[in-house]
Amino acid sequence: MRVPALAAAPAPNDPSLPAFGHDPWWLIGGKVLFLFVFLVLMVFMSMWVERRLIGRMQLRVGPNRTGPQGLLQALADGVKLALKEDIVPRKVDKVVFILAPIVSATPALISFIIIPFGPVVSVFGHQTALQGTDLPVAVLLVLAMSSMGIYGIVLAGWASMSSYSLLGGLRASAQMISYEIAMSLSFVAVFLFAGSMSTSQIVAQQQDKWFVVLLLPSFLVYVITMMGESNRIPFDLPEGEGELVAGFHTEYSSLKFAMFFLAEYVNLVTLSALATTLFLGGWRAPAPISTIWAGANEGWWPILWFLVKIWCFIFFFIWLRGSLPRVRYDQLMKLGWKVLMPFSLGWILLVATIRALRNEDYDMRQIVVYAAVAAAVVLVVSLVWEFLRGNKEDEKQIVPGLAPDGPAGTAGSAAGGFPVPPMDLPHYHGRDTEMRGAGLTGASRAEPASKEVTSGTH
Repeated sequence: MRVPALAAAPAPNDPSLPAFGHDPWWLIGGKVLFLFVFLVLMVFMSMWVERRLIGRMQLRVGPNRTGPQGLLQALADGVKLALKEDIVPRKVDKVVFILAPIVSATPALISFIIIPFGPVVSVFGHQTALQGTDLPVAVLLVLAMSSMGIYGIVLAGWASMSSYSLLGGLRASAQMISYEIAMSLSFVAVFLFAGSMSTSQIVAQQQDKWFVVLLLPSFLVYVITMMGESNRIPFDLPEGEGELVAGFHTEYSSLKFAMFFLAEYVNLVTLSALATTLFLGGWRAPAPISTIWAGANEGWWPILWFLVKIWCFIFFFIWLRGSLPRVRYDQLMKLGWKVLMPFSLGWILLVATIRALRNEDYDMRQIVVYAAVAAAVVLVVSLVWEFLRGNKEDEKQIVPGLAPDGPAGTAGSAAGGFPVPPMDLPHYHGRDTEMRGAGLTGASRAEPASKEVTSGTH
């Protein structure tokens, strides 16, 4: 097998695939317990940080009563939900209704097991990687688990026997499936550069340069799709309060609602950790720190760099929630299918061509020239396509056989237009303006009625 030209040799302390699967049972159990506790603590901290930051953005304080600076507010909310009555509506499918939150939360927790936290370290005399496990197709496991989580959302909407829940579940499933395709396409360029789908190997290939520098378009596509995948603002259409109340979990309460809430924030942390692993060098220290300090990527210090990168993404999510409004559903789907997917396919074609030319020992200048020509051709074709499509849309708006200034001024439904009432009908504001111009105010209009009443009494 030929090694990619841009692949870097892994460092001695980098974990490799053969290193996994040899830990003792107590170490495996400790890793699983650590990951579970880590995710729960990250969910609590994310909720507290989000509420505090959103409060500051809205010129208020946020939670500050329960615990020091409100740190225990999320824990108090969890206890409150656990103590609430577990309501099951009368007409629901009880088995599916109860299984839906479990199906939604379990894949979110499993996905984090392939995320690398650091290099090989010594734990009570045993050399082990700071990672639950790794697979040759580890990234595909994350995609498979996220697809399984969609079943929980669909089942929750269907089993609730509520129109709001059903529409919210359908919206969520369509949105997540659409954006999962674009997210998968953004991973392909990473696989081409890393030569592997293993998360530990992808981190090892970013020893010299992070993939966010080499694959910036893929990173931007992933950032957009991760917002659609997590149902967060501006893509939180499945939970539009003005349309669907609370979406697919409208009928849920107590711990079942808490499991949906847990799944949402665990997905937020997992997507941030996956972005860190694939594009920001994983647990590796930033270039200034690793250049000055030789031991920055050794021992337990990489956990610190990994957490800092994750919190940068979480802060980005919170910032968007406090800044952007909710988009329309048609805009959401159009962005996913008509913008992100074609762009990702074109970018994959360009990256594959560059990799093939590099493997054939072409000069970098020639590759840049070829890439510039290909980009120019794609740009011209897209501009021509948009121009022709705009002309066709303008022609569709012209209804044949209808005078521009007809009696109603609009096209009827039989003529191919939308049924719109005539625009020359009197309306309230026009009559009120005419009466005010004639000197007939509300009091003067009321005078004749009072006279009639008076004459009636005589």
